[in-house]
Amino acid sequence: MKCTTILMLASVALTTPIIAHAGQPEPIAGSALIGVTYAELREVTTGWSAKRQVLGQPVFNGKNEKIGSVDDVIIAPDKSVSYGIIGAGGFLGMGKHDVAIPVSQMKLVKGRLVLAGATKDVLMAMPVFEYAH
Repeated sequence: MKCTTILMLASVALTTPIIAHAGQPEPIAGSALIGVTYAELREVTTGWSAKRQVLGQPVFNGKNEKIGSVDDVIIAPDKSVSYGIIGAGGFLGMGKHDVAIPVSQMKLVKGRLVLAGATKDVLMAMPVFEYAH
């Protein structure tokens, strides 16, 4: 009877890690888990989609005036999305003035990107954003 109890406890101990990690790959020694967990995936799906909601979209100020459009999104070295590159001024790409705006300053309001308090003149007075080579 003691042997049966020990075997049952050993069986539970051996299967517990499998149950705890069901649906997720077991990590290999010396490697990191690739991807996101189910909990993280829910958070990801509620975020902004650069392709669908940000890139190429017009940017408005609090007075509903179009002040530019999003040309790019910069991912900082710490892997956070930190800046939207807003193209202001210019016509058909000529004389366009790209500026870096912290993403935290932009809000999504009724499906539109809003940079409250900004004007085209304010953006044109900012330093030009240029890509590092």
